Amino acid sequence: MEMLTIGAFAKACRLSPKALRLYDELDLLRPARVDPETGYRYYAAGQLEQARLVAWLRRLGMPLARIRQVCALDDAGAAREIRAYWARVEAETAARRELAAFLVDHLSHPSRKDTTMLELRYSALSDPGRVRTANQDTAYAGARVLAVADGFGSGGAPASTAAIEALRHLDREPLPAGSVLNLLEDAVQDATRAVRDAAGSDAEVGTTLTAAVWTGSQLALVHIGDSRAYLLRDGELFRITHDHTVVQWMIDEGRLTPEEAAAHPQRALLLKALTGGDDAGAVPDLRLHDALPGDRYLLCSDGLSGVVPDEEIRTALTSASAPDEAVRALVGAANAAGGPDNVSCVVAEVVEAA
Repeated sequence: MEMLTIGAFAKACRLSPKALRLYDELDLLRPARVDPETGYRYYAAGQLEQARLVAWLRRLGMPLARIRQVCALDDAGAAREIRAYWARVEAETAARRELAAFLVDHLSHPSRKDTTMLELRYSALSDPGRVRTANQDTAYAGARVLAVADGFGSGGAPASTAAIEALRHLDREPLPAGSVLNLLEDAVQDATRAVRDAAGSDAEVGTTLTAAVWTGSQLALVHIGDSRAYLLRDGELFRITHDHTVVQWMIDEGRLTPEEAAAHPQRALLLKALTGGDDAGAVPDLRLHDALPGDRYLLCSDGLSGVVPDEEIRTALTSASAPDEAVRALVGAANAAGGPDNVSCVVAEVVEAA
């Protein structure tokens, strides 16, 4: 068996001798032989492929613990694990890109103000549907806070309620001074802690959360999971959240079409949600939307979006004379389509203040 000194091996695999010693200590890449007298490490030529894989994964920024898992898999399993890791990196990068764009705009126009006084007219409605006996959804609408949460697991109802209760105080207290980003960050942390407390550290219990905080001219949006937010503006319907689901990831990867995703057996499988577990990667999306008079916003659980087509949602939002009429029409449409799941809707209309 051909043996290479640690220096020659490091040069061949493009890992430094220091890195090789560290990976030896972590049981990630053991040398083939260690001289019992000098302690000098020797590596087999056959170990180069694994060493190069480790080097490539480190360039991707993959943590050492996860690299160890990848190296223990066969080629197909390793490929799946790398694909899943990179999909998460891309999702987190996209969220940071949006935040960076907002910060650039916010800091570039520090004195920009909206002189039009706006307010919200709003309504919320939650229904168990035609199949489920219990309702694990929670919906809330107030002068400043709009929220929908869709709980899951044995304690899904308390989890969804806890997430929204953590935000409701913003309706009763003056908004804190400073950037709305600080407000969003605090709201996310409060909701995350509340769900963990309600779930009792059970990672199988949790909730989605799509919520908006009204600042007087903008909606600051917090979103995680597969509940959704839509904007109806000038008769056109826009989805302004991105589902954190397996099928949405497959659509983004080009592996599924939206039509195929609608019938996929894993269409309800979430990639991110607020749970009782300690998942540091489950970071909600944060967005800021400038509002215009006449805008209508819809927040809903997948009990609506999963069974009612977007065009029918647009028609219901357009034709309703007021938010309370709109939520009744939307819940009715979901139940008319079979009502297979709990369904919750919040509709808010932006109007000029009297």
